[in-house]
Amino acid sequence: MTRPHTTRRKRANGLESRQRILDAAVEIAGERGYEGTSIAAVSAKCGLPASSIYWHFKDKDDLIAAVIERSFDSWLAAVELPGEETGTSLQRVTVMAANVAKSLVDAPDFLRLGLMLALERRPTEPRGRTVFLQVRGVARQKITEMLQTLFPELDEDGIHTLTTYAIAGADGLFVQREITGDAVDLRAMFELHAQSVHEVARRMAAGAGR
Repeated sequence: MTRPHTTRRKRANGLESRQRILDAAVEIAGERGYEGTSIAAVSAKCGLPASSIYWHFKDKDDLIAAVIERSFDSWLAAVELPGEETGTSLQRVTVMAANVAKSLVDAPDFLRLGLMLALERRPTEPRGRTVFLQVRGVARQKITEMLQTLFPELDEDGIHTLTTYAIAGADGLFVQREITGDAVDLRAMFELHAQSVHEVARRMAAGAGR
């Protein structure tokens, strides 16, 4: 009969191994991209045999998808509009933008790997790309709902335009930081971008009310 503490220890060891594998995959994929990432390279990096990696993940594609999902969870938690006690609508979106920027600086693998996969075209679409597009859709919906809450005067087309603009601008700022490094203050840039989106939304809402 398996003792409870033995089962708990095995489970903890399994979770620790999984995290080691994911951490190694992030590093390898960040350096070599999707094509350059291999189970052998991840195995060498994390110090676990390939059999252990295959126990947790079906294949490389499954592993990359898991990397994106893990990072996305922490990123999505930042895409929350603070409550009204935070201040004006402008102050609230500025705080949210700062939180999103911090999450991307702390865990950039979701967007970095996701954008790599999204820009590539293959006969068979990698599961990682599918997962990225799905979770990106979740983020888009959250931004849409935020704009609808702050600017109920806007119609569906206006909300769609602003959401697309907000996401595209954030992508561009992230890519610029990836290119130039710490020379780009991502928090300051995201705050400025959020304030710009807010101002455009305010003007569009004012026009819609006439």
